[in-house]
Order: sequence, then structure tokens, then C-alpha cells
Amino acid sequence: MSTSVAERWAQARSFHHSLYPAQRIARERSASVSACLPARECAGTVGAIVAALCELRAAGAIDEVVVIDAASADGTAAVAERAGATVHQEAELLAELGPVLGKGDAMYRALSVLDGELVCFVDADTEGFSAHFVCGLLGPLVCERGVSFVKAFYRRPFVQNGVLLAEGGGRVNGLAARPALRLFYPELAAVAQPLAGEIAARRELLWRVPFATGYGVEIAMLIDVWREVGLEGIAQVDLDERRNRHQSLAALEPMAVTVLAMVARRLEQEGRLMEGYAGGCPVERPAFADVEVA
Repeated sequence: MSTSVAERWAQARSFHHSLYPAQRIARERSASVSACLPARECAGTVGAIVAALCELRAAGAIDEVVVIDAASADGTAAVAERAGATVHQEAELLAELGPVLGKGDAMYRALSVLDGELVCFVDADTEGFSAHFVCGLLGPLVCERGVSFVKAFYRRPFVQNGVLLAEGGGRVNGLAARPALRLFYPELAAVAQPLAGEIAARRELLWRVPFATGYGVEIAMLIDVWREVGLEGIAQVDLDERRNRHQSLAALEPMAVTVLAMVARRLEQEGRLMEGYAGGCPVERPAFADVEVA
């Protein structure tokens, strides 16, 4: 029964980015929009991404472009600033929390400086970035009734032995995240890429969910958002293709462990798994709605 629920959701809440050109977003939106890029050593890609986002800002589709830099040694911050972004160093945001603990922590801290009622996070290492990434993600929030959270999905080309394959990227997504959801959260089984780093959401929703501080942030957020708004509040958008740097299997293994540990933690919280099985989970920051932020 749950699989059919997931399939019905996918039919009703899956969209293609072409439905949401920049002109439509600019014309139909009433909420303010922040586009945010957590960045670490992305000098080679962040400039072009920021430039594309600044064009969207000039067209009235978004209001601010913010880069959260992880003290990159390659000049990421300077490149982003020259391209037109507002740049913050992640360690200077909510410094009272101590050292920054990965991407999820950077996203969490970003909420303290983002002004938009709608927040769009995109990765800063995407090659061949196009403005349709952001417009596509914003589209269901702006144009479809009842949507509060949007995930991206796309093809992930993969280079093997010098040959470019049309599919094959997103290995942790396909071998860990999706099987775990199918087994333990079958309502979410039709989410095509639960680990996609590109999301858009209503700010007030992001303030109501905790943030895992490491690579488990995407899958934990998806489960927590589902708890908050249900399937009807979630949509996914096909962005066609995304290219970025691929990592070795040795580097992907700890990411997969973190993803599975986050699922185990959620199962523990629900009383479906004995305590003590979610070892290796990253620290989680509490929902902004539950704390006072200085």
C-alpha cells in the first residue's frame, strides 16, 4: 500500500524545470527569495554559478545571492564576491556553537543571515551550472498549491576509464539512501534523489527542523520534513543533468555509513530500532524554532 502511495505522490508532485522559466517566477512570486551556496574549495565553479544567479536577481526572480565559505584556500570567497555574491565565512556565523561541523552545519548557520521567505540551496561545485536549477526548484513553491519543500533530481554522468557514461553518478544515493527509504520509509520510496544537495523550502519550515551537521543532512531533512508537512507538502523537480567532481569508493564509504546512521537515528527516535544502533551519527543542531539565536 505504501509503495502505491509513493507512486501516486510521484505522479502528482514531480515536475520538469521547463515549467518554471525565470519570467514566470518573477511574475508570480510574492515571497522574497534567497539563493545560498555552501562552498568549500570551489573557485573553479563558484564564479559562473554566482554570475548566473545574479542575472536571476536582476530579472526579479530572486532577491539575494549568498555564499557561505568554509575558509577555502583556493580563493573561493574572493571569486564569489567579485561575481556579485554576498559572502560570509561559516565560522563567523553563530560562532558560539564552536567549530563548524560540515555542510549541514554551514546550511544551518546560513539561516541566521538569509533574509528570504523562500530559501534555495544549491551546490557550489556544479559544472555547467544553469539558472534553471534555481528556477526549477522555486517553481513548485511559487506556482503549485500546498508545496513547502522541493528536492532536485537529475541524471549524473559518470566517467569510467576515460569514457563518459550517461548514468552512474550518485552511487551513495542509489546504493544506500534509496534502498534504506524503500525499506523503512516506503512513503518516500519515489523520491528520486534523496541526497540531492539542491533544495528549496519555505524559511519557516527550515526553522522547524533540526540540521544534521555532516553528510547526513539531506536524508535526515527529508524524513523530518515529511514528518512536518507530509507527502503533499513535498515536490521534486527534474533538472535534467548535473555534473560535478566524482569521488573514489573509499571516500564514499564514510558518507554511506553516515547516511545509514541518520536513518537508524530516526528509527530509534520513532521506537522502531533499539537504542545504540545509530553509532557514527553526526551532531545535530536543534531547530531554530526551539532555541534563541543571538
